[in-house]
Amino acid sequence: MMMERLKRWRWALLATAIMLAGLLYAMWPEAVAVDTAKVSRGAMTVGITDDGVTRAEEFYIVSAPVTGYLSRIELEPGDKVAPGTLITRMTGRPSSPLDQRTRAEMRGALAAAQAAEGGASAALAQSRRDLARAEAIFERGFLPRAQLEAARTRVAADRSAQAQARAEIARLNAMLADPSGLGSGAAVGVRAPSGGEVLAVLNESEGVITEGTPLVTLGNPDSIEVVVDLLSREAVRVEPGMRVEISQWGGPDPLIGKVERIEPFGRQRISALGIEEQRVNVIIGFEEGSAAQGVRLGHGYQIDATIALWQAEDALRLPIGALFRGPDGGWQVFAVENGRARATTVTLGRMNDEYAQVLGGIAADAEIILNPGNTIEDGTRVAPRE
Repeated sequence: MMMERLKRWRWALLATAIMLAGLLYAMWPEAVAVDTAKVSRGAMTVGITDDGVTRAEEFYIVSAPVTGYLSRIELEPGDKVAPGTLITRMTGRPSSPLDQRTRAEMRGALAAAQAAEGGASAALAQSRRDLARAEAIFERGFLPRAQLEAARTRVAADRSAQAQARAEIARLNAMLADPSGLGSGAAVGVRAPSGGEVLAVLNESEGVITEGTPLVTLGNPDSIEVVVDLLSREAVRVEPGMRVEISQWGGPDPLIGKVERIEPFGRQRISALGIEEQRVNVIIGFEEGSAAQGVRLGHGYQIDATIALWQAEDALRLPIGALFRGPDGGWQVFAVENGRARATTVTLGRMNDEYAQVLGGIAADAEIILNPGNTIEDGTRVAPRE
């Protein structure tokens, strides 16, 4: 009886089973298509990137030595000059002779300058003796470094005061010796203090100019260094000798340099957003031959520089696009295991714009999901997107 009933209903049961299988298949969740990547080993660098400018390692701004009439400067930017090359000529403008009262005032100022020079010399001698005692006490370990640096600063200040007083004495002596200046209209030649090229002509046209007016800038464009002004809190992490990649200079491949020095003096700058910032100049030199093979960088060219604070040639790393914060606030990734996403906690070290260094939690060559969306959870069926 049972066999007969089964035979009678076998087609109905088969149809029902097919319908249930189709319904189950239709309601079964599809695998989510995801982008994947591998945990790999390779070179990794963590650094500071900022823009900077190139400049000649040694350049000179030639200024007008006297007040007078400037002849037109015929030199053009790019012209080569040798030391002592005549740049232009100036004719001194006649000045009115000094009257008796002015000369008396100048003699009084000269006497005051001489007295100031004597006081500055005595102060310098005393500060030098104080510095010698401070250095001796410091070597025995009984004096803080701050007091030693203060003693050195006093010596520098007294030396500057002495030099200033002597310069004032020389100026007043010169004016008393020739009270009419260049009243004869004598021509004064302006010559190049060093060899190189004309980088810029700052005052080309002829006319009357005052003493100290910049005329031309001279330098050697083949001897170039880079100046990058970093935030002071970033500059303290930089050390001389660090490797630097110079990019965005106009060529396809980066140029390699190294940090030569970090200037000890910070300057206040106003950012594009109007924020006051303390900036420090970091001087970068090119490595031998890196800037000489068909590369032409002049004075004042804009570049981007990346200073390598840390680098490794064989770091275990993963793309930072795979990272997300777990429930406990730690870093996690979704590893792909047997077609399913598995939330995996990872321990990270250094990070840059592309990779994070892996210290633990996942092995090399593990497949992970990039940029996981909200539809991905632990255990979700996934399939790599083709």
